[in-house]
Amino acid sequence: MHSTRNLPHARRDFLKLTAGAAGASLASGLLPMLGNQAYATAMPGSSALIAAAKGEGQLNVIALPPDWANYGKMISEFHSLYGIKVNSASPDASSAQELQAVRSLKGQSRGPDTLDVGPSFALAGVQEGLFQPYKVSTWTTIPDNMKDAGGLWTGDYFGVVSFGVNRRVVKNAPKTWADLLKPEYKGMVALNGSPLGAGAAFAGVFAASLANGGSLDNMLPGIEFFAKLAKAGNFNPSDATSASLVSGQTPIVVNWDYLNLAQVEKNKAMVQIDTILPSDGAPYGGYYCQAISKFAPNVKAAQLWEEFLYSDAGQLIFLEGYAHPARFSDMIKRGVIPQDLLAKLPPAEPYKHVQFADKAQTEKAQNTLKAEWTKMVKI
Repeated sequence: MHSTRNLPHARRDFLKLTAGAAGASLASGLLPMLGNQAYATAMPGSSALIAAAKGEGQLNVIALPPDWANYGKMISEFHSLYGIKVNSASPDASSAQELQAVRSLKGQSRGPDTLDVGPSFALAGVQEGLFQPYKVSTWTTIPDNMKDAGGLWTGDYFGVVSFGVNRRVVKNAPKTWADLLKPEYKGMVALNGSPLGAGAAFAGVFAASLANGGSLDNMLPGIEFFAKLAKAGNFNPSDATSASLVSGQTPIVVNWDYLNLAQVEKNKAMVQIDTILPSDGAPYGGYYCQAISKFAPNVKAAQLWEEFLYSDAGQLIFLEGYAHPARFSDMIKRGVIPQDLLAKLPPAEPYKHVQFADKAQTEKAQNTLKAEWTKMVKI
């Protein structure tokens, strides 16, 4: 996966929201040029790559919910810009299911071209030989700790674990992990899937560990916390989604900040959704990784998709969805992020203390989860 360099320091640098960061959005300058044949300058991707991708005519993506990190807009803009049809399969699939799709659909025209998986699953995909290398043209501006040195995967956006709270159902919002054990939250607390298969849920258990005596080297306290939560009857085993948060089916969702923040804005006329960074323990952060399937039926379209994602225009689309893009630091330095977009983000201070697991820590946590989760967390 990534190297064992000091990740927290790198991310603190990422999140210095400098006051002077102003400037016109490159998205507004790039995307309206539809139909312009000056591809090399008007759009991400070389003219040769664009022509080859157009020749393939379609792109197969998987596990990209429209309201996850603004992927709905990302897909729409890509299609509008290049005229390439995007087949979006199983939008609510987990990272584990993405890898399974690569295996089971190998050699089929409907197999996924690209994946968007959590780091632990990117590692598993590399070890199994499921990916093929590709380095985008903006490769050098992506932090080393967010990419595989050989180009087998590249981090595209990141966030931190938060509580999404439906205030129509939850009258007193929890402020800490310890609060989640209170009797008033019976049956209310949910993860975004199983931590054995979903990257967001994996991160949720890691975050609970940091607040309960654990560390990046010891996830066990996080598993013990969820065991207590289940024993108290507060853990809701449903796989939480944005819809279940808004409806109140899972009124407290442990999930990425960008997913919960998106619901705050989207549903403000209907229901109040609070996004809370728990105050006990250091925030836990994580990024997702783009990879091209080794068996991609539309390789050039997959490469063009990645060029778009990692262009200024694509990275700004992630930021509009409250997800910090991989090239955030570079874009801040160049002043291409609009100030009004920065103003919509949460205060920067808590993000300066975010902790990120490295390769060895992630592997160790995976092994601990596999050995202990189903044994300890009785639902």
